[in-house]
Amino acid sequence: MKKSLITLSLAGLCALPLATQAAAYKETSVSNGGTITGSIKFTGKDQPPKTFTISKDNDVCGTGERKIDFVRVENGHLLDTIVYLEKVKEGKPFPADVSDAIIDQKGCEFKPFLQVMKNKAKLKAVNSDPVLHNIHTYELIRGDAKGPKKTLINVSQPKPGTVTSTIKAKKGPAMKVECDAHDFMHGFVFIAKNPYFAKVGADGKFTITDVPPGKYTIKAWHGMLKNQKAKVTVNAGGAATVDFTFK
Repeated sequence: MKKSLITLSLAGLCALPLATQAAAYKETSVSNGGTITGSIKFTGKDQPPKTFTISKDNDVCGTGERKIDFVRVENGHLLDTIVYLEKVKEGKPFPADVSDAIIDQKGCEFKPFLQVMKNKAKLKAVNSDPVLHNIHTYELIRGDAKGPKKTLINVSQPKPGTVTSTIKAKKGPAMKVECDAHDFMHGFVFIAKNPYFAKVGADGKFTITDVPPGKYTIKAWHGMLKNQKAKVTVNAGGAATVDFTFK
């Protein structure tokens, strides 16, 4: 009798994670939502682009060196940054152009260098080059490429063609994209778990609209720098301002 009770208890514990999993984001209409605006500043030393030697497949990849500016700064503002709200349960629909993603490997470069896709959507890796590429994507657990990461895709593409994979990010907000065959190929994909995000403009500013009234954790993501976070309260029909500073 005691053995049966123990077995039932263990079974109940095993089923518990399934019952307590976070529900998927729910798209609804938002009336009298608020707006969050702000800017992203950079006060550290603006480092020069990183230089890579193009050491193979020169007839396709080019010759000499390739410079990649991983931390782009313009007039004191940090570019290539995504600002987003964390753990939003429901609200406005995702933008029509944010769902699946396409990464084109052309001229031994990832194009685009940075893009946004919806979590649990599909990533299409296109090899437009007549050389072998091995696309390798890493979920950035902490947010930046210097922290811990987990492989999401590791696929060899020996000839032109397309490989499609479903992306399921459980912890990190983004992934780093590399080519195991060419160490001078790099890119990033921000993985949106809800539609409350904005890519920072060339002027360093961002706007997030139609935010349901409430209190939120807002974060600023950059692929190479320590991510920033703050708290923000959005009132019905109101406007809130949050500024971030990276160093």
